[in-house]
Amino acid sequence: MKTLVISGGSSGIGKATASLFAERGWRVFELSRHGGDEAKVERFEAKDAGEIIHVFCDVCSEESCHAAIEEVWRQTDHVDVVISNAGYGISGPIEFTDIPAAEHQMDVNFMGAVRFTQAVLPQLRQQRRGRIIYTSSVAAILAVPYQAFYSASKAAINAFALALANEVREFGISVSVMMPGDVSTGFTDARDKSSAGEEVYSHAHKAIATMEKDERSGMKPVQMAKLFYHIATCRSPRPQYIGGFSYRIFCLLDRILPKRLVNWLEYKVYS
Repeated sequence: MKTLVISGGSSGIGKATASLFAERGWRVFELSRHGGDEAKVERFEAKDAGEIIHVFCDVCSEESCHAAIEEVWRQTDHVDVVISNAGYGISGPIEFTDIPAAEHQMDVNFMGAVRFTQAVLPQLRQQRRGRIIYTSSVAAILAVPYQAFYSASKAAINAFALALANEVREFGISVSVMMPGDVSTGFTDARDKSSAGEEVYSHAHKAIATMEKDERSGMKPVQMAKLFYHIATCRSPRPQYIGGFSYRIFCLLDRILPKRLVNWLEYKVYS
């Protein structure tokens, strides 16, 4: 039985991914703050189906990450794929964003991935194989106004993953990022929205409302789960994947067109 370890697997894309892998016969260790401190097992009745094992993990705590991975290795002798998926979003004008809020955004989305990676790497090195996949975002390429810190955290993930890939290549470990476009999940309602400064930045309210409308009418989480499964099982995974055909077109245009033009077009969309 192949083994997946996924952080942020209790809701949204993470939950859909954990379920899909388990339905296809994998043992899934779902690491999150939800579901309590005790390990819980969810088994699937379908023939050859796997199971989901919940393990408590707070990616903002180095101690918690290491304790969670120790529990994983207590229950299995190998890990095939690791998905770093934990994250959340904040929104609001840069000028009026509280520094602690911005720091927490980076701590969860970026440093959380770093802590998670440092916890899993020793065992992956020893077994000399494995795949690490990070959930990034199209916002890492097409930075979204009034989501600057979220976009920055995902851009940091992209750079981190490329550097890591060359560091761990000699140990038989591959590294990829998956960048979803708009996906309809609870992520939208969970966003930490600040209205501070909206009386100054006249486009802020409309921009955030447009963004949330696009998310609510976006792709289903299972579409991203299927892409994760492809990355996990294909013969030679690429460094970066974009979730959604239209978003692949947008990112291609970003490479072809002058950056000034692309950024102006984004301004028109969100103003």
